[in-house]
Amino acid sequence: MKTYMANKDNIDKKWWVIDATDMVLGKLATRTAVLLRGKHKPDFTPHVDTGDFVVVVNAEKVQLTGRKLEQKVYYRHSQYPGGLKAETARHRIERNPEKMVEDAVRGMLPKGRLGSAIFKKLKVYRGAEHPHAAQNPEKVG
Repeated sequence: MKTYMANKDNIDKKWWVIDATDMVLGKLATRTAVLLRGKHKPDFTPHVDTGDFVVVVNAEKVQLTGRKLEQKVYYRHSQYPGGLKAETARHRIERNPEKMVEDAVRGMLPKGRLGSAIFKKLKVYRGAEHPHAAQNPEKVG
């Protein structure tokens, strides 16, 4: 009996839609990362991209628990002296909620080339509309 090893030729990719309305950011990111990575499939292979495409809608309605809206801080640096920028979660969710969801999911994916390839299958939208209706995505329940 030979061991089954998935490769890019025999992987069936589906499209999923996740509605982020009133979902906690961490639980949304976890569910999304599992679907992107393919860990929900019986033919999951760690070194192969066996995952599906995921569309997240209503990113602006995602929730944070506790006092994270005021206390959680996102940092970035321009690599110049004095170039440290900081913004709270409340400011980021008002300005760019898609980036907030993408950052949470990216942190749960593998690092390196495989993680970058998997991350390209994530599509995040602020509102309920998305341009991927032609792919007939299924709702995640």
